[in-house]
Amino acid sequence: MSFLAQSVRQVLRQTTQRLTTTATRALSLSPALLQQNKLAPSGIDISAIAKEHQKECQAICDKINQQIGKSEQGRLFAVVHLCGKQFKVTPGDIILVEGYWPPTTGDEISLDKVMLAGARDFTLIGRPILEAGQVTVKATIIEKTLQHTKTHFKKKRRKQYMRINFQRSPNTMIRINSIEVNRPLNSSAEAETQPSKRLF
Repeated sequence: MSFLAQSVRQVLRQTTQRLTTTATRALSLSPALLQQNKLAPSGIDISAIAKEHQKECQAICDKINQQIGKSEQGRLFAVVHLCGKQFKVTPGDIILVEGYWPPTTGDEISLDKVMLAGARDFTLIGRPILEAGQVTVKATIIEKTLQHTKTHFKKKRRKQYMRINFQRSPNTMIRINSIEVNRPLNSSAEAETQPSKRLF
């Protein structure tokens, strides 16, 4: 009886191993890639492909530089990192920053942590932020207020315990004045920036 059980186990193991190997072979991409590599001609010049790619990139950069030079890019937008949050802004937008923030009402500030900027035809993406001086986002502090009252109510039944707390956190309203691309792409010249009252 034990001999019969052992032989059945061996047969089952062999069938499961065959099923798993055929399943992995059917789902695997590596044999197809190996066959493609064998069929591919060995005389491919990788440097020629890299040069063509570089020419295409340079042509795109030249188009963007022409648009920036002639101011034909249209309305710009930007994604700025401010107080631990990201805001997508365009000129004229008003954003609300929650929590305490040092600038006072009427201050003109420059938002330096620009993660992304773009227009209708192009987008400049930072890794994680764009180079300093590439894009300038100017803003003005409009108002510093407190948010609406939040009520925190605590109660423990049958214990004569009841507490009511009120909370009002500070808010800052900011108006985005302008978004400008200061220098053309792939240029090593440092942008001349006008110092503002405070930089954040």
